[in-house]
Amino acid sequence: MAGLFIISLSYLLLAAHGLRGGDGGLAVFMIGSAGLAFSRQRWAGNVTGVLLGCGSLLWLVKGDSLINLRIGVGEDWIRLALIMGALFALTLFSSAHCFSHAGRERFSRSKEQGWFRASIFLLTALLLEIARSKVSFPILLADRFFPGWGRAEIFLLALYASWLGGKMFSPEGAKAMRPRIWALFSLVFFGQLAFGLAGVEQFLMTGKLHLPVPALIAAGPVYRGSGFFMPILFTVSVLLVGPAWCSHLCYIGAWDDQCSRIGKFKPSSKFNPRLIWLRLVLLVLVVGVAWSMRFAGVSALIAVWSAAVFGLLGIMVMLWFSRCMGMMVHCTAFCPMGIVSNLLGRLSPLRMKISDECCKCMKCSRTCRYNALKSEDIEAGRPGISCTLCGDCISSCSAGSLGYKFPLLGYSKARKLFLILNLSLHALFLGVARI
Repeated sequence: MAGLFIISLSYLLLAAHGLRGGDGGLAVFMIGSAGLAFSRQRWAGNVTGVLLGCGSLLWLVKGDSLINLRIGVGEDWIRLALIMGALFALTLFSSAHCFSHAGRERFSRSKEQGWFRASIFLLTALLLEIARSKVSFPILLADRFFPGWGRAEIFLLALYASWLGGKMFSPEGAKAMRPRIWALFSLVFFGQLAFGLAGVEQFLMTGKLHLPVPALIAAGPVYRGSGFFMPILFTVSVLLVGPAWCSHLCYIGAWDDQCSRIGKFKPSSKFNPRLIWLRLVLLVLVVGVAWSMRFAGVSALIAVWSAAVFGLLGIMVMLWFSRCMGMMVHCTAFCPMGIVSNLLGRLSPLRMKISDECCKCMKCSRTCRYNALKSEDIEAGRPGISCTLCGDCISSCSAGSLGYKFPLLGYSKARKLFLILNLSLHALFLGVARI
């Protein structure tokens, strides 16, 4: 109990510091984190140890600033130094306690998920904090409605991402949860767009609307000659998690996923593999048309309507072909950014591999909705070009012959790394999911 007391006290002192500085969000973050310490979960202990370690550094930096200020104006600084030194020591001791033998005994539940879920929480919080501090306008919804309370939203999103890590820790859990959280992201994205169009301006990011059609990630900047935020975000995401953009992070792909689940899955032999490369033709066509429109001085209204027609064609593909075939036809045969993701994803060190122990039972092929596990792919020991690293196939392989690969890591650790990156990005995108 003594350990829990000093941990709680350390958090409360940091929360008081946030309130005194007018940062109510930081106070909520610290109080919420203090609540995690009561859970006895190993991941919560790891999070507490890291956060309080950072908190001790905060006292050092703040103490140095205040001491130099007092010295500069000729006031007494020794008592202040003693107070700040005591705060630093208490917080550092609380941090160290979490990793001591007593701390490990305290946080003893779900040991196997300890650093896995803690890493998701901490990385999500870090990414959101960077986004919040580096963007010139309030990018988090909490800051838009309640200025200064953004870190409260960061805590909730980090907690949500860590919770997802627990639910998706097993391949079976990941297969069940992925379509749900993907649909949730799309719902939040388009829901905020709807509220923004209805007149609640806080839901819009810049006030300059663009159609949420994935092809415009490439075509939009070509037509405008500016606005490269989305291409950069897309590229960085794909380099981090490979083509998983298409199975986890795309706001339109979730629609195709839901349409494919309405119909009964049919054998991939009914899907012509050459259609995968149709997306490359469409990419060249879309970018070429965008450049031609810019060169010819075509009005923005005509460009928008052209993009809208292309987007509606994609929806028709989902509603007819994806629904009827039970496959992701829009993502694998129509979306131009899908082929970009597949090809650019080859630069990512994350891969899906099939080991030599594969018995070629073809169960994984009957699970894949991206037509990436045909018999020739299994013979080659790797999924086809249309693989998006969704991971649904892993749960179908009872022999454990299929899994994520990363240099120097086995299947299990590579999968954990993939989920840490992917769930953190999911929570980040959920937090900034506005147009």
